[in-house]
Amino acid sequence: MSRLRSAADLSPQQGKLALITGGNRGLGLETAQALAGAGARLLLGCRDPAKGEAAAAQLRQRHPGAQVEVLALDVADLDSVRRFAEAFKARHASLDLLIHNAAAIMVPQGKTRDGFETHLGTNHLGPFALTGLLLDQLEAAPAARVVSMSSLAHWLTAGLDPDDAGLSRRPYKEMDAYGRSKLAALLFTFELERRLRRTGKRSIAVAAHPGYTATNLDLGNFFMRLATRLFAQKPAVGALPVLLAATGDEVKGGDYYGPGGYKELGGPPKRVDCSADAKDADLARRLWTLSEQLTGLRYL
Repeated sequence: MSRLRSAADLSPQQGKLALITGGNRGLGLETAQALAGAGARLLLGCRDPAKGEAAAAQLRQRHPGAQVEVLALDVADLDSVRRFAEAFKARHASLDLLIHNAAAIMVPQGKTRDGFETHLGTNHLGPFALTGLLLDQLEAAPAARVVSMSSLAHWLTAGLDPDDAGLSRRPYKEMDAYGRSKLAALLFTFELERRLRRTGKRSIAVAAHPGYTATNLDLGNFFMRLATRLFAQKPAVGALPVLLAATGDEVKGGDYYGPGGYKELGGPPKRVDCSADAKDADLARRLWTLSEQLTGLRYL
């Protein structure tokens, strides 16, 4: 089990640039706080730049001298993803950590600006495109990592059918749609890692999940919200798996990290297992091909 018990245990991150999508709140902000404390330079990609600047001010207040930059980014909008990537490239030659944190979580049935089912478009297709657009900058760093956030919910979905990207063949359920998108995040991570190794790249792809963490306190019915407030672990603890994935010396490409306690609901982080569907290499290849078609972006 990892010795990472709090953000204070992070190894020094001086000189590294970390891009965190949705870094202005929740687990994204906790991750940013920890990395800033370890000396990393931060770039927060936020849908609302004003909220991003407020988070940046909070980071600088807690960590005087912290280098924090904010750029507009809506991962649910491919045009926004492309504009962000161009702005990033104009400012930075390399990127050490790309942390895909921004997410749609159990939202009503709907579509993104590009016409994709909201969860899949936000939680998979946006990150897929952003990774490809920044791949050269990742490869310019000595040991870059792409860290994708999954969830215990990936066990709860009825499955992912690349031929039914809009979820039109089964009744829409918010948890199923969310779980499917988090299954996609794992399939993407493992396929990305395979392609990075096959093409001789030096970046690695890893994933993490936060367990049962007290963020998004407005989700669910009254009893779910109450249970979250009473029993879920604090966000600073929930952020430890992604921090381990992003910084741990023992981390290898294709690793997946989550809480090490009972049923991975909480506790110090460790390497964890995932569903059989998440390990399906043929399904991952089909999802990759679909993602190329839907985003218009081919890489690796």
